[in-house]
Amino acid sequence: MSSTTSIVAILLAGILTENMVLSRFMGICPFLGVSKKVNTAFSMSIAVTLVMVIATAVTHPIYTYFLLPNELEYLQTVVFILVIAAIVQLIEIVLKKYIKPIYNALGIYLPLITTNCAVLGITTINIDDGLNFGLSLVNALAAGIGFMLAMILFAGVRSKLDTADVPEFLKGLPITLIAAAIVALSFLGFAGIGG
Repeated sequence: MSSTTSIVAILLAGILTENMVLSRFMGICPFLGVSKKVNTAFSMSIAVTLVMVIATAVTHPIYTYFLLPNELEYLQTVVFILVIAAIVQLIEIVLKKYIKPIYNALGIYLPLITTNCAVLGITTINIDDGLNFGLSLVNALAAGIGFMLAMILFAGVRSKLDTADVPEFLKGLPITLIAAAIVALSFLGFAGIGG
């Protein structure tokens, strides 16, 4: 497999067949909490994608050149969470100072990116799959784009639910969860692409 083919395969897998939210079920909290409006879902997705790529760029060398050679692999999760927390804190400071409307729109969900298992998941998956630094960055970007696709699709679905005639007992969270399940099911069709 050529490097171009592997990059395309990683991009398609990260966006469609191994979507962090709809196939791996990671990052459900912001998926349900911030997907009420398309613009908020988009802003959150940009922040998560940025954190995924930066976290991968920082954690991969730390694991490869420090943890692994010193037989400290057992500290991987703790170190990765600390790195992710620092990155999220920096992004939060920048948004608060320079892009206040996005900071306000994301609210409590911005600091929660630190505990978003999709972010920690992609950094760990890159190591577990044995991807080199470049392919890890591609995989993180693909995971972020996949996260964005899921968020924007679901924001569109939720905007339709607001005007739909939903039975009283299904209003709110129940219909949201049913809609999320149907969107996730639709992504099962992409699994056949990878063969």
